[in-house]
Amino acid sequence: MFKRLIDFHLGKWRTDRFRKPLLLRGARQVGKTYAVRQLGEQFEHFVEINFELLKEAVDVFEKDLVPERILRALSLLKKTPIIPGKTLLFLDEVQQAPQSILALRYFYEEMPELHVIAAGSLLEFAIEKVGVPVGRISMLYMCPMSFMEFLVATGDLLIAKEIHRHPIGMAMEEPIHTMILDKIGEYLSIGGMPESVQRWVETKNPNDSLKVLHEIASTYEQDFEKYARKAQVKYLELLFRQVPNFAGIEFSYSEIHGGYRKRELAPALRLLEQAHILHQVRACSGQGIPIGSQTDFNVFKIIYLDVALTQAILGSDISIWFLRPLEGFENRGNIAEAFVGQELACYANPHTKAQLHFWKRGEKGSTAEVDYLHQSNQYILPIEVKSSHGTTLRSMHMFLKTHVKSPFGIRFSARNYSIYDKIDSRPLYAVSTLAHASQREALDALLT
Repeated sequence: MFKRLIDFHLGKWRTDRFRKPLLLRGARQVGKTYAVRQLGEQFEHFVEINFELLKEAVDVFEKDLVPERILRALSLLKKTPIIPGKTLLFLDEVQQAPQSILALRYFYEEMPELHVIAAGSLLEFAIEKVGVPVGRISMLYMCPMSFMEFLVATGDLLIAKEIHRHPIGMAMEEPIHTMILDKIGEYLSIGGMPESVQRWVETKNPNDSLKVLHEIASTYEQDFEKYARKAQVKYLELLFRQVPNFAGIEFSYSEIHGGYRKRELAPALRLLEQAHILHQVRACSGQGIPIGSQTDFNVFKIIYLDVALTQAILGSDISIWFLRPLEGFENRGNIAEAFVGQELACYANPHTKAQLHFWKRGEKGSTAEVDYLHQSNQYILPIEVKSSHGTTLRSMHMFLKTHVKSPFGIRFSARNYSIYDKIDSRPLYAVSTLAHASQREALDALLT
């Protein structure tokens, strides 16, 4: 289907002499299974055990966790040899067989040469039941397709290369800059869910992609009964449909229609986060390293995993992103802010769950707020997302004045590249310039 950033990380895992069994984590339908199958083509044998489809395999892990017996049984069930060093064993939908997660420890200890990956659409809830073998496994987190992955998938490799190599602070040629902003508008409509992108590539009809997004939303809702208590399902449905209205706004439980209390809604919101459907962007003072060391867990914003899915749930008119993207940036600044948050998550360290933060001045009556905080080595950089060519940066300057260790701030907007008065202005399409070191390597590989 498409080249992905995750392909680079899976390739490194395959050849790592200190490799451990791998847990691949992420929301349903972001492309986990496809990525593992692609990796499987590099092995002499590939054995995929889907515990939803092969119920007998669940029983194999219930008897005991002896690797030799388990591999023999799975090999017979699939009629394919499982040979350590030559076979990739893929355990999918492991929430149906939580004991298989515990078995990863013994694969590591007794068969370290075996390549084994576990994944599942509701993996987090299985982990909550049985835990993880600490120190015996590796983890990779997978997001929807980033904007750079989207460009490669839609045949715009040269544009992606230009963004990747373009010097910070040097203005892009204006016609090229405008063309890439149009591509951002395209991405905001189609999003990064692989099936939506595939449909766009095949038909060039945004309504076809929109239909896919509605189907994905319905699938997420159908999952609620699989991981929530019956009494919680109505709160999940309520939040799932209403939370997109709060993109870019500090979240308040009291704003959810129906007069429900925090104690009723908070557990449901936590479940949606565990399912990787949304990210909480938590308030942070920004005064210490690591960036989350002074987090206020009671103050947060929420963004969905995908901006196009957000708009599909809201029923937004997406034609503006194709016809007048600059007007869209100006009138839907909350979507631009959510896009930057989604990009920051996509380019974060894939070995840990992405953590997003923003800054809000603590003084009573103050409205000063910075959209995101980004840790770059020993520095914390404030990030503002501005609609269209927005110029007001009072909160940014206030942050820099009160955080003397922060050398400059970054503005993402429809503006071209420039640097002036401690403000590093970068176009919305350049969030990948803040990619974690390992993701920069993955970008290099993606763009070759």
